[in-house]
Amino acid sequence: MTRQETINKAVDWALAMARDARHGYDQEKRWGPDYDCSSFIITAWQQAGVPVRASGASYTGNMLPAFLRCGFRDVTKQVNLATGKGLRKGDVLLNTAHHAELYVGDGQCVKAGSNEHGGATGGQTGDQNSREICVSSYYNYPWDHVLRYMGGETNTSSGAAAPPSPQGEGKGSADGIVLPMLRRGSRGESVKAMQAVLIADGFDCGPDGADGDFGPATEAALRRYQAENGLEADGVCGPMSWRKLLGVSG
Repeated sequence: MTRQETINKAVDWALAMARDARHGYDQEKRWGPDYDCSSFIITAWQQAGVPVRASGASYTGNMLPAFLRCGFRDVTKQVNLATGKGLRKGDVLLNTAHHAELYVGDGQCVKAGSNEHGGATGGQTGDQNSREICVSSYYNYPWDHVLRYMGGETNTSSGAAAPPSPQGEGKGSADGIVLPMLRRGSRGESVKAMQAVLIADGFDCGPDGADGDFGPATEAALRRYQAENGLEADGVCGPMSWRKLLGVSG
């Protein structure tokens, strides 16, 4: 199945759920027949053949590292969050603390929002008001991340740019995916992705969290991660560290 076919399968499933009144919103029955915002998006991709749930995605707070492990790229910088300009069909809109939706094209998103009482639990099974799972116009929740599925096309042969490499630093490779060698002083989206995985795995990167700035707190977190995972604790994110962080075998 091609990348676009996979994206279409995820979007088509989500839209079908929005049209099917047997499926509504409930956090207590969130893996079917009802869903909450995160389980809805996770299931859409899992049933499309992208193993995001199997890779650790279970709620909004751990979706980012799991989706990055499964061929998604953080393209937040390429999107105008205020207007939605730059979004593509299949993009995952994520607020890591509260909410997630799926962009389906033409300025529209599909989401699991709330039950018939406007709450998270206690409703009846199924969609009681045609709004528990529904399509709505794009808005900025606000979103922390926009995740785009790249599938097997995340390497340079896809025509998409590889994650940025700080000037003067070499690049490593994890299962054919070209990734920058990161160390203290590095900045950018690749650092942000590394920090997000570290934080999700319990390694504190400091009060600013995943800010894309590889400072001393991030270096300390990476050293602890490396030591606990049998890697050389040198504070440099090279090929071996990337493999472990992204869950790539070999």
